Amino acid sequence: MSKTDTTPQTDAAGAPSESADDLGAAGAQLSTAPQEEVKLPSLGVVGWVRWFWRQLTSMRVALILLFLLSLGAIPGSLIPQNSVDELKVQDFKAAHSTLAPLYDKLQLFDVYSSVWFSAIYILLFVSLIGCIVPRTWQFVGQLRSRPPGAPKRLTRLPAYATWRTEAEPEQVREAALTMLKERRFRTHAEGDAVAAEKGYLREAGNLAFHVALIVLLIAFAAGQLFKSEGQKLVVEGDGFSNTLTQYDNFKSGSLFDTQNLAPFSFKLDKFEGTYEETGPQRGTPRTYRANVSYSEGADGAEKKKGIESNKPLEVDGSKVYLIGHGYAPTVTVRDGRGKVVYKASVPLLPIDSNVTSTGAIKVLDGYKDKNGKDEQLGFNAFFVPTFAGTGKGQMFSQFPALKYPVLALSAYHGSLGVDSGLPQNVYQLDTKKMEKFKDSKGQLLKDRLRPGETLKLPNGAGSITFEKDIKQWATFQISQQPGTGWALSGAVAAILGLAGSLFIQRRRVWVRARTGDDGVTVVEMAGLGRSESAKLPEELSELAAHLHERAPSAPEPEPEAKDSKDSEGSENSTDSKDSTPDNPPVVPAEGAEK
Repeated sequence: MSKTDTTPQTDAAGAPSESADDLGAAGAQLSTAPQEEVKLPSLGVVGWVRWFWRQLTSMRVALILLFLLSLGAIPGSLIPQNSVDELKVQDFKAAHSTLAPLYDKLQLFDVYSSVWFSAIYILLFVSLIGCIVPRTWQFVGQLRSRPPGAPKRLTRLPAYATWRTEAEPEQVREAALTMLKERRFRTHAEGDAVAAEKGYLREAGNLAFHVALIVLLIAFAAGQLFKSEGQKLVVEGDGFSNTLTQYDNFKSGSLFDTQNLAPFSFKLDKFEGTYEETGPQRGTPRTYRANVSYSEGADGAEKKKGIESNKPLEVDGSKVYLIGHGYAPTVTVRDGRGKVVYKASVPLLPIDSNVTSTGAIKVLDGYKDKNGKDEQLGFNAFFVPTFAGTGKGQMFSQFPALKYPVLALSAYHGSLGVDSGLPQNVYQLDTKKMEKFKDSKGQLLKDRLRPGETLKLPNGAGSITFEKDIKQWATFQISQQPGTGWALSGAVAAILGLAGSLFIQRRRVWVRARTGDDGVTVVEMAGLGRSESAKLPEELSELAAHLHERAPSAPEPEPEAKDSKDSEGSENSTDSKDSTPDNPPVVPAEGAEK
């Protein structure tokens, strides 16, 4: 009776319990993973170099380096970086006097340009290339070769089926070739068997994943070396031209050339901001948009664009992001004779979500005291767009929109220290060389002003007026980041390649058909896959069932009758049975569990 068995035979490690001598070429090269040698490297410099290279280009080391790279990026996300915001780094150092020197030694304020991060990065790059190149050539060789011929003893393979058929061996092999080609197997006939193989895209996906990682690394390196990034605060009505001198602060990669800045300019026409009026989300922005007019090149036509938080303006490879907003109260300063010596909309920096803002007003030139002597004026400014009201708590804004604006000022005169040559924060007032304007009580002169109100300076020194024209400002980040398209393509390719390497199963199938001792054709089918090919027995059963339809089982031979009664009974018994079963008969493979 013909029989089938599709039970996988594996050893303790999960691999097919078959030696290379038993299967020969049939069991070889199911994967292009490099074979690790067990023996120790030979003594000497060359031996140790070879051993180090094998370790570096192994998949295990590549995964370790990839893990270390992701682990090393964590400090870059948690600790302020000089490449992003030097002011935050200085504030961190001032607040953590013990940790800061240690972080400096470990280069944690410059993670992505540090020696240790670069070393991991370069080693990972070399490891991936050293792993991919030999596997690629081996994979190309496998694509050009044919599936290996059938081993001598198919019964030793983990999935096996056999039956007897009246069809000729050539017919069975031809039917097997046609059936396997219809199922997209690579097939060819060799001797008395048909060899087929499927699942090559598994290794293609594996290689694609590693190549995609290299593309990601190259894109990241290009982005770091050739990037440029700067910020600019623009008040309504003012503009920006993409030149180095126009930036408030600017950072670039070591290979970036400032001559490569994209030629464009824009003007902030109006900032639109609306906020939730009631409920638990009161004050949350609903509209947050900077309407600008921009032009490309020196003589480009003017265009309109609304820049929002996640909708940047893209011009010639550069992106302009909206990253901040605030108010710029307009003030007018007059001297003792009533002459206007300063009039400007002064940007103030927000300190909370309701846009409570602080800053400094500095009158550098044009002011003379009552004796006609040149002098400089300075005012500490504190602005709230929505004041709670006198006697209703501290002066903090209750809402981010302009509902009840108030400007608090305190006045100084003397030298602002801008002539010393040292850099100075434009939003802070240095009062070391200045004197206070004093009120009637001898205290620092200060007052809260509503739009249109004026603060008189003592002794006829002049005045400062809070004008009704309150402008808004927006902060923009202008970025030129090459390699982002390559990085996105690499990330997508890596996901697709990883999916292919995980879900595509590589397996081989052989069909042998030869004439048995009794002249009846014996059909054998067997399959071999990697240890994780759990569906191989199921697939072989399906293939055997389809081939059995084209080459059905031969009827079982009738036993010789001992007498007429036995013969008659046997005849009746034979008539009551179906001599051609619907499914291929089953025989257990050698060593298979019953």
